[in-house]
Amino acid sequence: MTAVAALLVVSVASPAHAAGGRGAPVPDDVRRAVFVGNNWDGTADILAPGSFERLGRINVIPDYDERMQEIATNPDRLAYFLAIREAIGEGNDQFVDDMYSSNDGTLLVVSRPSFADVVAISLATKEIVWRFPVAGYRSDHMAMSPDGMRVVVSASTANVVHVLRVADGTEVGQFPSGGSPHESVFIDGGRRILHASIGMVYSPLDDPVADPTKQERVLEIVDARTLKIVRRYDLRKALDDRRMDKVSTAVRPMTLSPDEKKFYFQLSFFHGFVELDRKSGKITRVKHLPNLVKDTPREQYLLDSAHHGIAMNPRGTKICVAGTMSDYATVVDARTFERGKLITGGLKPYWVTPSWNGSSCYISWSGSDKISKISYRTGRITRSVHVGDHPQRVRNGFVARELVPGL
Repeated sequence: MTAVAALLVVSVASPAHAAGGRGAPVPDDVRRAVFVGNNWDGTADILAPGSFERLGRINVIPDYDERMQEIATNPDRLAYFLAIREAIGEGNDQFVDDMYSSNDGTLLVVSRPSFADVVAISLATKEIVWRFPVAGYRSDHMAMSPDGMRVVVSASTANVVHVLRVADGTEVGQFPSGGSPHESVFIDGGRRILHASIGMVYSPLDDPVADPTKQERVLEIVDARTLKIVRRYDLRKALDDRRMDKVSTAVRPMTLSPDEKKFYFQLSFFHGFVELDRKSGKITRVKHLPNLVKDTPREQYLLDSAHHGIAMNPRGTKICVAGTMSDYATVVDARTFERGKLITGGLKPYWVTPSWNGSSCYISWSGSDKISKISYRTGRITRSVHVGDHPQRVRNGFVARELVPGL
């Protein structure tokens, strides 16, 4: 192994932007990369965008022993740690929910659910530069501002979203959410944040009659400067108006049209997605996709997710979708809403991200420990590569050229 490669490749500790492509021009001293968070491994793979060659693997839990000692000596923390393992992690600890690289390619910012924190790790030294413990007992999805200055992170059990300074992890503010804050996307050039909460997805009360017991679920727009809520959508009314009164209001992954006038998002237990008009708040179109697990009870759905992963290409012509419970992906024509063929490239697809140049979407097959590149044009897999244990989030990012000069 070369000295350069050694900068990035790290073994796992012994155990026990908006979803878009960040496709603006980059400085000469930075190179593009694809980051894959291996949730159960506690690692992040760094891949070359074109070839999917693995350039390195970062250990995101270098402080494992210290954190575990803290948890073991705090009864509340220990109870939540074990609950996260069993109820959300399918018997596994969750060490990488989300991650973003800094715009200068020197830091990797990671939310670690089981440790209830966010850390920034130096890509050069592999050491933790800063750590921020979130409110409550679990951290979740994140979003980085277009200028790379701020990152927001959902605190699942505290029903708030923290806003942190990327440079040093200082909290600059927070805003309220509903039950189990989840997805956030910077919109309007970074001036606002589109945010959704999903409620208690680990509750066994999944029958539609018991749906109100799953906590408040919100879809809201937040002013990114003042952190004031400027609008909350009434999804219950919007769904009822479409005669979807039995469909949950819990918004899962979402994507936006290029002009940001349309929101496309998945919903708990729903096989497909909906299109919502930003101005009117009305659901204008509904896309039903195949349910290949009709005999599976709702209680056995993975954290209420029938589908979990959606990404529109930058031209606004195609939508790439992950059919999580049914083990397929597909590409939908955004104009006609006609779908392409079902793509069966692995098990439990769990996230979709557009490539930085918009020609492909990346999808993680969390049950097969691999990711694939799917052409928006052909709807076919063009490349796949194996990664670590249970890949979830896939993000476009940057690495400083000096760390990987061959990238």
